[in-house]
Amino acid sequence: MKSSKRLPKITFDTIRYLILFGLLGGLFIHSFWKYGIMNQVIGFLLPKASAQVPFVSSSNGLIPDWSKMKFQDMIVSESGHVTYPTVRGNQTRIWQAGQSIGDFMELGDFEDANLNIEKLNLRAISQALAIDLDGLKLDDFGVIKTQTLSDLVKAIPELANQSASSVAPIADFFRQMGISTNQIIGNVANYYNLDNIPLGNEIDLSKYKLTSIPGIENSSFDEFANWQDTLISDIPGLKDLSWNNFPSVPEPDLSFVGQVDLPLGDIEANRIRSISGSYQEGFNVPCNQNNCAHFEASGLGKTTGAQWISGKVQKVKGGYGVLKVVNGGQEPTGRHPFGKSFKQVVWDIDESSGSVNTAMFFRICKTIFFVRTCTPYFIGPVPFINYHEKDPIIFGSPSSVPD
Repeated sequence: MKSSKRLPKITFDTIRYLILFGLLGGLFIHSFWKYGIMNQVIGFLLPKASAQVPFVSSSNGLIPDWSKMKFQDMIVSESGHVTYPTVRGNQTRIWQAGQSIGDFMELGDFEDANLNIEKLNLRAISQALAIDLDGLKLDDFGVIKTQTLSDLVKAIPELANQSASSVAPIADFFRQMGISTNQIIGNVANYYNLDNIPLGNEIDLSKYKLTSIPGIENSSFDEFANWQDTLISDIPGLKDLSWNNFPSVPEPDLSFVGQVDLPLGDIEANRIRSISGSYQEGFNVPCNQNNCAHFEASGLGKTTGAQWISGKVQKVKGGYGVLKVVNGGQEPTGRHPFGKSFKQVVWDIDESSGSVNTAMFFRICKTIFFVRTCTPYFIGPVPFINYHEKDPIIFGSPSSVPD
């Protein structure tokens, strides 16, 4: 009969330690989930809008310094894409994290934003940035690529009375069409059936100077057909033009202002005094979930204790028309103190330093089959203003606060 052997004492100690560590591990995992530590870790791993735009401080709130804001500097932290129907078939726009919004957003995306970018012309941009228009080619001006002869005459009326022989790209276009170059441009536009033939389909626009079409630099972008479909990056200098050079800059809505009082992290849950939301759901959307990171505001009347919820943790309905289904029909909760050009969203909250980082989110807008439509504000985050406790902040309208 074999004698039984006793296990070494170290084995029993190890077992006891394993049991202890198991219990502690279970408690940690429970706390990890229940008290939002997991959300904090996930938030740490996600891209942070940690930089900020230059701003001007006032008693009403921090206002972006529009003279230092450019499309080129607005860098998104998340990739995405949108596909939508057009009269020329489906179009897809794709963007990557780290890319400027000027590389993939179009003039028409800002048509409702009251920036009036479409009222700019090449002369104004070239003067602001000291661009030599003679050094550019016709195909550098993206809006020109889809213009027909009639479109050009409407956009640049002085062309109508000129002979085609004096305008090199149009003369070559006439030759391609078998039309005499001695004719007056306006007459050909009126009496020849050329309305479905863009110049760019028949001649190589890269062969001609931009200024080879006289007066092109003086016409505002909205004088050209289909100007809304032109990428910002396809307008020479527009990506680098500071917003204070736009015909209009976003006017802060000072109807509702307050202070950043108390930044609170992920442990907060079920907040009902919200002043954040969307155009579609209103701006008092409660946060009925376990994770409601936010900051509490202070100010007049019921403003004190009101909550602006982080868009990183709460999504709301957004968009309208056929494009409202993009991104599942959702956008980060937030507000619009600076108008429709972008949405201001509370993003990262740091209780220890008392700081609140906000971000800009943008949307795509199109007129599809004669109906205006926009996606939710989901393109971002683009770093915006960082606030600290007791900083004044502009909320904009509406000024309603839940009881």
